[in-house]
Amino acid sequence: MAQDYYKILGVDRKASQDEIKASYRKLVKQYHPDLHPNDAEAAAKFKEINEANEVLSDPKKRQQYDFELDNPGASQGFGGFGGGGASGFEGFGDIFSDIFGGFGGSSRRESKQKGEDITIEVELSFLDAAKGCNKTVKYNRREPCSSCKGTGAKDGTKFTTCSRCKGTGKIQRVVGGGLFRMVNETVCPDCGGTGRNITEKCDVCGGKGYNVSSTTFSFDVPAGADTNSYIVKRGMGHASTRGGETGDLIVVFKVTSHKIFKRKDFDLYVELPISYMTACLGGKVKVPTLDNAVDIDIPEGTQSGRVITVRGKGIKSRRGTGNLYVTVTVETPSKLSRTQKDLLKKLEAESDVRQTAKMADYKKNVESLYGVDPYEK
Repeated sequence: MAQDYYKILGVDRKASQDEIKASYRKLVKQYHPDLHPNDAEAAAKFKEINEANEVLSDPKKRQQYDFELDNPGASQGFGGFGGGGASGFEGFGDIFSDIFGGFGGSSRRESKQKGEDITIEVELSFLDAAKGCNKTVKYNRREPCSSCKGTGAKDGTKFTTCSRCKGTGKIQRVVGGGLFRMVNETVCPDCGGTGRNITEKCDVCGGKGYNVSSTTFSFDVPAGADTNSYIVKRGMGHASTRGGETGDLIVVFKVTSHKIFKRKDFDLYVELPISYMTACLGGKVKVPTLDNAVDIDIPEGTQSGRVITVRGKGIKSRRGTGNLYVTVTVETPSKLSRTQKDLLKKLEAESDVRQTAKMADYKKNVESLYGVDPYEK
């Protein structure tokens, strides 16, 4: 392999997804290009970090990568690794951007603190999450005051440039001297980092720069959403109190369980109880899918625990379609009439069921231990 993605992210090969995510956040914040302008080495490192995360944060890509680490020159056929940005659930926000909001390219931009994000948990039924749906949420948020344009100053004009920081929102202090001279930069205490001083407060918001109002937001839930997946609506969070951009709305999903279906990624799992006679003789049985019920064939002599795969009947999403896995459980009758018992005894005698491979091995093992036939009447 050309690069060791685990080494790039500074994690062990057995690292969990949470450990990989935490290391990625830390490194992206450390090497972001806005913190290292005109630094080619930092830019290259930043690209490496994103490429490594794109592979290791995706279970399927990580599986392929691990396989190729153990088998140089081989491939599992999943396709090559890309060199793009961070991966994730399609249509969902990048977690780094959600938390850090990016870095500014100047001290003035950094001083304009972004408004707080709002996180809302929305409960989805199993079928709504699997098939996709439309939802509406209602919540309270601090919206930028339209009268003062979020400045807090009357008409958006009654303010002056801060004389202490000259409008930058920050002040610098020189510490030490000679080779050990350092410059510390802090938020200006006079203007609070806004770069301006209000001379006359806005009559509508009282100088806060925002007003609290009720907001309604409708959005589409993509097919295949799962618990803890989320979407981000930029600029739908709280307004900034220091002249920065508005925060984001983060809608986190919680999916309820289902009486029949279970899921893993985009695959669905169903338990199918069948009668003893159906297991012996075979037949057709209907099983549920997300859209309807379909017939599946039960082969003769089906054993309890057998898994039958129905391809393409899992969750259909933009990232692919899963399968339906049907686990058969044979229901043995607990109460039989005398006539039924006589028929089963006759069937046993005629079919010589004791000669099945598993029972023959079991008989041999018991006889070698204790010298008795476990099936002797």
